[in-house]
Amino acid sequence: MRVLVVEDDFISRRLLCRYLQSHGECDVAVNGNEAVGAFKQILLAHQRYDLVCLDIMMPGMDGQETLKRLRKLEAEYGVPEPERAKVIMTTALEDHDNVMAAFSNACDGYVVKPIEKKKFLETLQEIGLPLTV
Repeated sequence: MRVLVVEDDFISRRLLCRYLQSHGECDVAVNGNEAVGAFKQILLAHQRYDLVCLDIMMPGMDGQETLKRLRKLEAEYGVPEPERAKVIMTTALEDHDNVMAAFSNACDGYVVKPIEKKKFLETLQEIGLPLTV
């Protein structure tokens, strides 16, 4: 599995990568612009990310806008819907409006910080990623 972790907080980036290290290769981006660039590079190489962990609250381009741009890139590069990256939004807020906006932008799930490993991996299984909890 190939993963992109998009998180402006160092500790959160490190934690997510640690949770995922036994499940696949983990790339990181510290903001939305880096994430869009990395995502485009992967698509240009005729590869794809299986999972994107995307922080909602980041300076500059927030997670909602980043998600819109990632989905637009997939459409531009002709990625069929069943092959699109699974996107998990991560947030410190249990804010109904943010969660609904994320789902309307085609995210697959969300987890609230602090992120517990067992719950995080269960969420990945729920969205169809075959992992061992």
